[in-house]
Amino acid sequence: MDGWMDGWMDGWMDGWMDGWMDGWMDGWMDGWMDGWMDGWMDGWMDGWMDGWMDG
Repeated sequence: MDGWMDGWMDGWMDGWMDGWMDGWMDGWMDGWMDGWMDGWMDGWMDGWMDGWMDG
């Protein structure tokens, strides 16, 4: 019984951690890319508009 419980707990924890890590990494990468693109576009547009208006 102990061996079965240990194996079940280990498998459950491993599967849960793997799924959580995969989901977290996917979400983090998506969020990071979105934020980076948004910030880059905003900064580029601001700088371009400022330079164009000044020029």
